[in-house]
Amino acid sequence: MIASYGQNASVSVDACAYMFAEFGRTAAKRAPLYARLSAGIAGDDELAGLLLTAPVTQRQPVLLFACVHALLLDGPGDPLARHYPNLTPDPDPGDPLPAFRAFCRSHRGALEHLLRTRSTQTNEIGRCALLLPAFGLVAAEVGAVTHLDVGTSAGLNLLLPSYCYRYEPQGTDGEVCTVGDASPVILTCGTRGKVPIPGTMPEVVRSRGLDRTPIDAHDEEQARWLEACVWPDQTDRFERLRAALDLARVTPLDVRTGDAVTDVVAHVEDVASVAHPVVTNTWVLNYLTGAQRSDYVGALDTLGSRMDLSWIYAESPFLTPELPGPSDDAYVERTVLVLVRWRGGRRTVDHLADTHPHGYWMHWR
Repeated sequence: MIASYGQNASVSVDACAYMFAEFGRTAAKRAPLYARLSAGIAGDDELAGLLLTAPVTQRQPVLLFACVHALLLDGPGDPLARHYPNLTPDPDPGDPLPAFRAFCRSHRGALEHLLRTRSTQTNEIGRCALLLPAFGLVAAEVGAVTHLDVGTSAGLNLLLPSYCYRYEPQGTDGEVCTVGDASPVILTCGTRGKVPIPGTMPEVVRSRGLDRTPIDAHDEEQARWLEACVWPDQTDRFERLRAALDLARVTPLDVRTGDAVTDVVAHVEDVASVAHPVVTNTWVLNYLTGAQRSDYVGALDTLGSRMDLSWIYAESPFLTPELPGPSDDAYVERTVLVLVRWRGGRRTVDHLADTHPHGYWMHWR
């Protein structure tokens, strides 16, 4: 959804207002605060027009909300903070728009600076609960693996073996399964179908992240921006992100700056010198153009023609039709978990599951 708004946005205030109206309509269940604000902003040219400060490719409602959220995290004493569930134990149920308008006016200079210089960026660790069963399938086949996470942000998905996972069957069949040692981060995922949950954590002997603009978990300002991109109604995501950032600060992470398309080959070849390479993407490839996605798949195909390789992705087929796997989808927020293997130069594609975009549930196929 984010990418489709950003790529289709024009330069008019009316177009910005339309995007807020659409966002408010589609986000009501998942982000009620932002949905209420969006409905009001859609009818306020001054607020909707703030998006025109941002680069064309970043003109999307969530960028304005993230910029305001970032400023609130810096100074949570503003009256607007009383409407944010992650900033107060008793959020104000009244109309947040007057406080939002007043905040934007009083912080206009700082807000415009953020709109000009920032881009939305997330590191949703809940998706690790989707990746783990796929890692288990690969590890059961090849043994120890290496992990290259492309579009890694702060590298928090590289901590996959350090989290604890709780898989809860939906319905009457099956038992709750827990994987991993005690951890400050516990990820819970509802399941349907026979999910092959690994009995033990797969052995990952080397992990590396690749991102065009990685976030340094040790940098307070960068980490705060990552927090600001989480929607304030989803307090569990906000809290577990903070716990994961704390874990990242005491765990050495190998995060490199680089381009997904032009640099992936060299990094895969490097980590493959240690063990079987597993490449992962989670809601990253929608930010590339169609041509870039085709080139990315081509780069992995070239690698797979000369070495055994596995690729696990959790992406929206609506936004990434160039990827191998399901592509006939009209629902933007549907996420599919796909495992692509190259063995002896031959590629196979397995659509493993349909999932929640943030990893709250998976329906195994």
